[in-house]
Amino acid sequence: MQILTSTQELASFCETASHCDYVTVDTEFLRERTYYSKLCLLQLALPGETDDNAVLVDPLSEGMSLEPLYDLFRNDSVVKVFHAARQDLEIFFVDAGVIPKPLFDTQVAAMVCGFGEQVGYETLVRKIAKESVDKSSRFTDWSQRPLTPAQQTYALADVTHLRQVYEYLAAKLEKTGRARWVAEELDVLLAPETYVLLPQDAWKRVKTRSSSPRFLAIVQELATFREAYAQERNIPRSRIFKDDALIELASTKPANIDDLKRSRLLLREARKGDIADGLLAAIKRGVDRPADQLPKVKSDKTQPQVNPALADLLRVLLKAKTENIGVAAKLIASSADLDALASGARDVGALKGWRFEAFGEDALKLCNGEVGLFAKGKTVQTFDIKP
Repeated sequence: MQILTSTQELASFCETASHCDYVTVDTEFLRERTYYSKLCLLQLALPGETDDNAVLVDPLSEGMSLEPLYDLFRNDSVVKVFHAARQDLEIFFVDAGVIPKPLFDTQVAAMVCGFGEQVGYETLVRKIAKESVDKSSRFTDWSQRPLTPAQQTYALADVTHLRQVYEYLAAKLEKTGRARWVAEELDVLLAPETYVLLPQDAWKRVKTRSSSPRFLAIVQELATFREAYAQERNIPRSRIFKDDALIELASTKPANIDDLKRSRLLLREARKGDIADGLLAAIKRGVDRPADQLPKVKSDKTQPQVNPALADLLRVLLKAKTENIGVAAKLIASSADLDALASGARDVGALKGWRFEAFGEDALKLCNGEVGLFAKGKTVQTFDIKP
């Protein structure tokens, strides 16, 4: 098993890869003690059926530069194949501002090809390659050196079996004409803004029960401070203070250190120094924010009313459509999408792109009374309704 430990070795491999149709890629990383993922290992494989043209790359080796790999990622003639690429791509974007193109994500492709929602790599390997994957090394410490033989075997399998999975799915997409569907789904992964975490947007991930505009303003300020502090120091946001403490502080609004020390949920390290100062300043900004700059909260009274009977019919239609085309229902429309359609909303994902072709067009006709549903044997079909 070949482990590349120098930039020259990596450059030589990438030069060979630049003449291939595709290269499979995977990573091993740690994130428990940092804000950004720490890349610990790279796995690469070229087309073939043996392990001879697959390598492990040690990014922790002294003097190792990944620039040859990034040049390969910029090469438009070589498809870069990942499985569940989101976290892998974030590593490369944060490190070098690079997003591999053209990109193929076997998890996305598998959903479009009828393997279910967010299907795992092991499942695809078992069903397509007829092989098993030993995942016993998944949660080992990948930053430790030397790597054990079990770790090396596990890591290499993540890219060698991926070749067969990719070739099978690519052929099926070509046969069914759904390659465009996958391309639309990959637009999000290829967008740089997917990997830019703005501190001012961090509050949107905090679950709150109160919809008080003033309360939400303080939540915004606290979450913004925490995210910026975590990014600057590359530490997990939970090491600064957790969401439950954030909610508590937004409710109690401590005005000084003595008030802050009365918090039941705040970590000891957050009751002093830079964090404490930042907390008090954030709370003050939220308390002092002008009324006309507070978050706007939508009233339930302004929300469109859902037609429950129509929502049920849309669910029946979605089930019928997805069973017919072999695509996971949740990939096309969520329950919230269906309720939105049944309430008259039209700015929903189910009415855009390939989803409109697969489901949205008939869903709109159903909403408009232009088609009906009938049972035929074990299937549900649509029929036109004449005006």
